[in-house]
Amino acid sequence: MATGRRTFIIGGGCTAFIKPRATRTTEDMGLEAATKALLDAGITYDSVELACVGYCYGDSTSGQRALYNLGLTGIPIINVNNNCSTGSSALYQVNNSVKFSQAECAMALGFERMKPGSLGTSFPDRPSPTALFTKHSLELEEKYLGKNQGPMTARLFSNAAKEYFDKYGGGVEHLAKIASKNHKHSLNNPYSQFRDGWSEEQVLNAPKIANDLTKFMCSPTSDGAACCIVASENFVRMHGLENQAIEIVASALMTDIPDAFESESAMEGIGYGMTKKCADKVFKDAGFEVGQGRDQVGVVELHDCFAANELITYPALGLCPREEAHKMVERHDNTYGGKYVINPSGGLEAKGHPLGATGLGMHFYITMQLRNWAGPMQAPGLFDTADKRGKYGLVHNLGLGGAVVISLLRRPEFYREGGPDGRTRLGYNHAHICKPITMQDVDKVKSKNSSQYILQHAKL
Repeated sequence: MATGRRTFIIGGGCTAFIKPRATRTTEDMGLEAATKALLDAGITYDSVELACVGYCYGDSTSGQRALYNLGLTGIPIINVNNNCSTGSSALYQVNNSVKFSQAECAMALGFERMKPGSLGTSFPDRPSPTALFTKHSLELEEKYLGKNQGPMTARLFSNAAKEYFDKYGGGVEHLAKIASKNHKHSLNNPYSQFRDGWSEEQVLNAPKIANDLTKFMCSPTSDGAACCIVASENFVRMHGLENQAIEIVASALMTDIPDAFESESAMEGIGYGMTKKCADKVFKDAGFEVGQGRDQVGVVELHDCFAANELITYPALGLCPREEAHKMVERHDNTYGGKYVINPSGGLEAKGHPLGATGLGMHFYITMQLRNWAGPMQAPGLFDTADKRGKYGLVHNLGLGGAVVISLLRRPEFYREGGPDGRTRLGYNHAHICKPITMQDVDKVKSKNSSQYILQHAKL
């Protein structure tokens, strides 16, 4: 079992994830998400003792620029960049600070302002840190996968899908089922970048991006922000947050294992092995025996940067045997009415993928599921158990190059519904209603040590 004290998500906030058109700055999106999270928790920025801020495309100290809108309180602000797992990496740091008594209350904020089109390097004058992943995958194409096409990131995941199909069965039609499922889920999510509800046929007929991936099987570049506030049990009870605190039962961050390069596997090259190892650790830290605990999970947000990754992540997380992933899709065990509801938000493919915000958005959605606030996105049956804590929610956030963060969340045994909560304080249920903030909202949560000079430049 992991040592340290219990930790809880007490507040969450999210902006709409939108097309990257430079219509909003990272500091203003960050202000919106953080303000919503503070309102949700019913606290001001003065209660926050440490903040970790995640983003991939931005200059140094962008975290300070965003949070200085709420005050200049002198707290440590740490900027985090861990590719697509950046947001969850920030939360991992924040969770540990509370878990090991460095803080009673800490904030993880993530945001991104991206460029349209495929991901590219910001530093063309030096080799990419993921260059060896690319080189290795191209070598596998020459050896046994066959020539692929398209942007390199999509190509890596397409190659992994090809390996899975060759070894275990299934085909591109299964990826179309996954993508269509996610796009249909997104119809219920007002934060989503795309709310089109594409059918399987439409997904298959979309323009090809790589051999086994069409456009609608791929996550888009996006702008957006998300925020989670983590606190100790003592803080929860002192502030009367027993009616909305969700426990982070276990969380782990891991990087690649030798199989990423030594196994000659395209699946391993995109993080299958590190995901499996990380998931096993999380369930062990939660008190389960090896291979156990998955049947107690009811809802999952996982890293479907491409439909191919969702497919191979099912067995990596232990949700099914390795050879059963495509059969799990056929059984509809990845959606409402099945064994798990996976990506009820619409996933990265539909709701968008602003890198620094993605993982925190996932934790936001699972927190709202476990509060039973998710409205039309709500997974059924989470609380129809003998255990009043209900089922677990699982988060998986992957970054090539590489890092993976997995979290297991659950209602604590002291959870008690009723009375004023985040919905009261925001004036609406932000779990499934998306609204902008006002300066009056900011005034409610800003520090007593705020700067009017900085706030006059905020654009809401």
